[in-house]
Amino acid sequence: MTAQMPAIPGAPEPGTAAPTPAAGRPNFVSNLDPISGPLVGWLVAPTTWLAAMHIFAGFFLGLFVFLVLIIGFALGIGLLAVLGLGIAAFIGTYRFAARFADFERARFALLLGEQILTPPSPVSRDGRRRIWRSLTSSTVWKQLAYCAVRLPLSIVESVPVMVFWSTGLALFTLPVYNAELPGGAAHLGAMRFAGPGWMILSGVAGALLLLAAPVVTRATAMLDAAIARGLLGPARGAELTARIDELETSRARVIDAAETERRRIERDLHDGAQQRLVALAMELGRAKAKFATDPQAAAVIVDQAHGQAKEALAELRNLVRGVHPPVLSDRGLDAALSGLAALSPVPVTVRVDLPVRPAAAIEAIAYFVVAEALTNVAKHAKASQAEVVVTGADGLLTLLVFDDGAGGADPAGQGLTGLAARVAGVDGRLRVTSPAGGPTTIEVVLPCGS
Repeated sequence: MTAQMPAIPGAPEPGTAAPTPAAGRPNFVSNLDPISGPLVGWLVAPTTWLAAMHIFAGFFLGLFVFLVLIIGFALGIGLLAVLGLGIAAFIGTYRFAARFADFERARFALLLGEQILTPPSPVSRDGRRRIWRSLTSSTVWKQLAYCAVRLPLSIVESVPVMVFWSTGLALFTLPVYNAELPGGAAHLGAMRFAGPGWMILSGVAGALLLLAAPVVTRATAMLDAAIARGLLGPARGAELTARIDELETSRARVIDAAETERRRIERDLHDGAQQRLVALAMELGRAKAKFATDPQAAAVIVDQAHGQAKEALAELRNLVRGVHPPVLSDRGLDAALSGLAALSPVPVTVRVDLPVRPAAAIEAIAYFVVAEALTNVAKHAKASQAEVVVTGADGLLTLLVFDDGAGGADPAGQGLTGLAARVAGVDGRLRVTSPAGGPTTIEVVLPCGS
């Protein structure tokens, strides 16, 4: 079922997945012309020229940071005996190396698409111990080593790249300017390169070098990225520790969310259905007492009890629907979300494009997120329309909820924090964009396991 309404500006088209974070490795083979093939495609691909820019920029950055290291350590050693000023120079050099490492991670991400994780910082309440751990950690020394090898590494990397590009271009264009060279032709010692045979050979050799130059450039950039990952990225043990901390936090949030949901169900049962059932039992008791003396009054009481029984049944159905609606298990996410849209006082459009049905737990979380989001839209957003878009691609379920309301939703509020905890429990992520004045967008990305 789909409620009709115009599309909200900025909403993605059906079947369009939300952008996902960049992959952890450089995607040097994307956006190539399939007709011309990878070699010619790499020759004109933007990623090739970005890789070349990265390599040559590394040379100038390496020269700068090498000079800073030399000056910093020279000042540190020279001023060590002068009131401890050398220590300040060493600390300043260390801090510079840390900031340069951050800059390099950003440069690798921008030019190569290489996401290098930042190593975790030492944690300690004692300031002296934290400083000592920082100065003695392997991360610090690896960052300093990276600063030291940046210049020689860039020299080694840029030389073959420059040779392939410059030599290839010079040989490929030699037939154009060969006759204008001193002596009427290029020459090497007593050997003179003139005539059609030499020009054809020069053009072929230049073309081969130009076709090989992108391969050399990309391979060099990948080697540079591998070295940077080893020196600027976290150690394997640090990654595992960070992952364990993340999982512990996620587990705690899931437990809190489950406890909150349990209390809500208990409250709804106690204040709603249980009270109606108690009243129903009392009405039936009154009717039973009047059957012998006043059957007509007893019949009226029975009619009232019948109405209360139907109301209690409706409340129980709503409670079950809020926990896990049967339609979600029977017919899937599309039908369940369409049912939510039909019950919403705000007109809602639902678009679902899932090639493969996700796991039941993922469906339940997606349903709960939409239910809470539409409830917030109806209560607080002052919106005239809303839209729910669900797509599946690359093993991810992407859920977007839009509304044209007043905006100003607080991601740190209790409701959105609970949603974030549910989503984080399955290694998903939630992002809220709600500027003052609207519109509001809730984006949820879940692993689409089946």
